[in-house]
Amino acid sequence: MIHRFFDPSAIRRSFGMSAAIGLGFSVFAAEASSQSPAPNPAPVPSAPSIQMRAAVRPVHGQLFNENALAPFLQTLSRANTTQIHIVQIGDSHTAGDLFTGGWRSLWQLEYGPGGRGMMSVGRPSSTYVTQGVTARQSGPWTATGLLGPSTARSGTALGPSGVTQTALRAGATATLSADSSAYQFDSFSICGLTGPDMGSLQVTLGPVVNEISFAAPDAGFDCFETRSPDLQGQATLKTLEDKPVKLTSWTTRRGSSGIILSNLGVVSARLQHWMRLSDAVIAKELSVAKPNLLVLAFGTNEGFFSGLSVPTETDVLREQIRRLRSVAGMSVPILLLGPPDVTTARTDIAVPMMAETVRCPGGRFVPGNIARMRTLQKKLAAELNLGFWDWQGAMGGPCSSTSWTAQGLQRGDFIHFTATGGTMLGQALATDLEDAASRLGGN
Repeated sequence: MIHRFFDPSAIRRSFGMSAAIGLGFSVFAAEASSQSPAPNPAPVPSAPSIQMRAAVRPVHGQLFNENALAPFLQTLSRANTTQIHIVQIGDSHTAGDLFTGGWRSLWQLEYGPGGRGMMSVGRPSSTYVTQGVTARQSGPWTATGLLGPSTARSGTALGPSGVTQTALRAGATATLSADSSAYQFDSFSICGLTGPDMGSLQVTLGPVVNEISFAAPDAGFDCFETRSPDLQGQATLKTLEDKPVKLTSWTTRRGSSGIILSNLGVVSARLQHWMRLSDAVIAKELSVAKPNLLVLAFGTNEGFFSGLSVPTETDVLREQIRRLRSVAGMSVPILLLGPPDVTTARTDIAVPMMAETVRCPGGRFVPGNIARMRTLQKKLAAELNLGFWDWQGAMGGPCSSTSWTAQGLQRGDFIHFTATGGTMLGQALATDLEDAASRLGGN
């Protein structure tokens, strides 16, 4: 397999994608951000020092336990004749869609576009990113998210997107438009809560107008598909009554072969926050999505929490894997992405006395809890028959973020990525998966 790097600007030109946008995301989980910065004491000699690497290129060969992904890798060899759906769930690295966007664009160029996939409805926040498509909304919509006090107060059920959008009055609209012909679609699905007092909406997909009622004898959840005989560039929702409409996701796809890669990320999320999602909603949405591969991309926010408990995180990961397998089926392979290389100058987060903490140039540290999360994920991947991809290894190891940031591939927070850096790493994962598929096929 040839290791190749596609310039992200060329990908955007081919797919009509918008220029890179600044994320401005904070990666700290709620627990970490609530801490006041501690005074920075003198460097602790026990923290090992790693020098900055000069050359910045992804290091391939970071996929471990690839046999756990065999069903997906075998399907990948038929990607030109079948539709493949990858669903990645994670934190701000997933929400920003730079890593997943690079992976998606590359494989859709190689194997064909199958659709944009599953997304939150409308524009639930000003930082919401939808590469390849543009989402708009008007009227009184209220977003209930995975994090924050509004979730607990409202009791609104949430699905894998981590956001439920609610309209209480007629005339609220939401529109999803393809940014180029590559992202046009002939299938549009909308998922939401059902019940005795729920309202209805109108879906317009080209010449097709479909009225959907969420009214039902008992509280529940359902998904509804609208199909067009031809590819369309836009779908529009409009609420029809002064009754609640609560929507958890919408999905676009094509009735053809090709790649779909859904990025379902929530800024500042930890995997434990997934416990707040509804099992019924997860089960229904994944049954509609029919993923060929599930990707879990967590660990950065966990690693930035100085109070991390490895036994607790072990229990969380075990339970969420069990939960996913119970709703998606044991046959769907799961890939864990270890956290990327990230650094901080805050000693209250880095905990320099911790044996796993690494001191980097410029008075920065790779928090020891980042290493502990990576070790835990890799260990459980082997035990639970999961794939594991070492994101930090792909960057060059501990303190490599210093070089990535210096060369404009990682942002000044030493955590998030620029469009070029995210694209490079998404393509690195794609290459490692293709190499594994070639080995599996004996090519």
